[in-house]
Order: sequence, then C-alpha cells, then structure tokens
Amino acid sequence: MDLDTIVRDNLGPIVATLAVAVVLLLALAIVEARRIGRLNARLAAITRGSDERSLEAILEAHLTRVHEVVRDLDGMEARTAVLERDLKLAFSRVGLVRFNPFEDTGGNQSFALALLDAHGDGFVVSSLHARNMTRVYAKAIAGGKAEAALSDEEAQALRIATAPVARAVG
Repeated sequence: MDLDTIVRDNLGPIVATLAVAVVLLLALAIVEARRIGRLNARLAAITRGSDERSLEAILEAHLTRVHEVVRDLDGMEARTAVLERDLKLAFSRVGLVRFNPFEDTGGNQSFALALLDAHGDGFVVSSLHARNMTRVYAKAIAGGKAEAALSDEEAQALRIATAPVARAVG
C-alpha cells in the first residue's frame, strides 16, 4: 500500500482531524492575541506615565533629581564639618557659682563664672559685690587648667564647667 492509497482511504478522518487542529490553533491564537493586547496596554500605561511622559523621561528626571540631592548632601557635609570645627571653639562648658564674700552684704550677689570651649580653653570671671563697690576679675584657662591662682569659688566654677556632661539617650 502506498501513501496515496492510505490518504485517499482515510481522507475524511484526516480532514476532520486537521479541521479540529485548525480550530484549536485559531482559538489559541485569539487567546494569545488578547493576552498580548493586554500586555501592550500595560506596557503603554507604564511607559506613558501619569502625565503622558515616557518612562525614559520619568527615569531621567528622577536620576537628575538624585544627582541634585547628592550634590546638596555633599554641600551639607562640607558645611557640617565647618560648623563642627567652629563649635569646638565656642564656649560650650559653663560653670557658675554664686556666693557672698563679705559679711556685711547678703543675697549671694557675687559670682564666679567659668566659660570654656571643647578643648578646655577659656576664662573665669569673678565679680565681688560689696555694699559700696563691685570688683571684676578675669583669669585665663588653658586645657582646663588656670594660669593664675583661683579662689575657692573660681575653682568650683571651673570644676562644674569641666565635669562630664550627662547626655540623654533617646
């Protein structure tokens, strides 16, 4: 039996099978075409964006903004370094003692005030108030040590200023 005879004898079932295959393939093609259409619509929505700009334009705008933020951050870091350096020179440690040096006056109107920077450099100012006069003295402090003899009150003010600072942790 040759091929022509086989095909001729079974032509009906072969055509029916091919027709079913064509219908199934057509249905599959329709399903896939609809899926591709939905994917294209989603892609168009993504690439178009909310204000009709393309995804590329949106990403480029965001990248430009990121570069601006990095540049701003670099500038802030430089300014912060300058501020930290300057802050170490500012008076940040203070000690104050009020006292009454004379028996004929009251109210603790005299004081010793220590003002120091982060390195312990600064000065102590003392004001002695009496009934008929007020005297003011200043003594230099370097590295937390006085360059001249200190009174008890001045030494106490210096101890207060150099005491460790309790920091709140939160």
